[in-house]
Amino acid sequence: MVNQRQAALAAGAITLMMLTAACGGSPSAKERQGDDVKPAANSSEAAKGYGYGAGAGAAGGYGAGDAQGAAAPGEPGGKLAVRETPDLGQFVTDGKGFTLYRFDKDSAKPPASRCDGDCAKAWPPVPAGEVSVSVGIDAGALGEVARSDGSKQLTLGGWPVYRYAKDTAPGDAKGQGVGGTWNALAPDGKKAGGKGEKKEQPAPEGVSVSDNAKLGKILVDGQGRTLYRFNKDSAWPMKFACTDACLETWKPAKPVDKASVKGVAEKLVTTVTRPDGTKQLAIDCWPVYWFTGDGKPGDVNGQGKQGLWFAVDDKGAKVTAAPAG
Repeated sequence: MVNQRQAALAAGAITLMMLTAACGGSPSAKERQGDDVKPAANSSEAAKGYGYGAGAGAAGGYGAGDAQGAAAPGEPGGKLAVRETPDLGQFVTDGKGFTLYRFDKDSAKPPASRCDGDCAKAWPPVPAGEVSVSVGIDAGALGEVARSDGSKQLTLGGWPVYRYAKDTAPGDAKGQGVGGTWNALAPDGKKAGGKGEKKEQPAPEGVSVSDNAKLGKILVDGQGRTLYRFNKDSAWPMKFACTDACLETWKPAKPVDKASVKGVAEKLVTTVTRPDGTKQLAIDCWPVYWFTGDGKPGDVNGQGKQGLWFAVDDKGAKVTAAPAG
């Protein structure tokens, strides 16, 4: 009986070890919902301010609920960034990932802000100053406008910039279309998801295997672009080391539907959440990117760059071989 019990305990321990080995962390340590893997609560400084930390409660008048990291009214915009969703296309967020808005009753030429009093409580104006931009936003499009109380408000493309009090988490866009006069800001100051504007058809998405003459079997996206992983990233604890200027050269691959996965085990294909709240394709828990230096399908110009960037094979492992020829 003792031997049987010991054997059962040993088998249970082995099973638990196998489960916790997935993505390099334990189920209690990682936040995983289906295929969507988020950074651990305290795995990286990069996660701070994006709603992943411990604690709860309303923050800075931005509504009830868990709004850790929400900007308080009057807080500067910080480093503005561009986010993209299927519904809105590209739009601008503040340094904490909160959506920024414009008001149709304002004007851009000349800049004028007409949201005061109770309006400004629901739509806190973003102060001018202490603001910078990341890839995709022209710093020259930033400006300021004097409000009725004498304070200075940030403008983008001439339009005064606001947050929305009911956005309680990074990535929320509850203010979109409110009253038919409020819209998320596009990177050029126009309305995100603007009606009547011709939108580009989305590029085909997917993951498949390409038999590359130089590297062998490697993974490519729906446009045939080679997918790479970055040695300074980490699968678990989840860490994104390619940020800011790095993203000008290495573009995060978009998540894909499992139906568009060909030639690679579906279990290897997941979605991860970057610190700014955007989603990225991951292979075997590693975030993957495409290289702007690859001009056409089949190019592997990013292979071995800086000794840090590598293509991914059909088993989800990085390809360490140098391009032949």
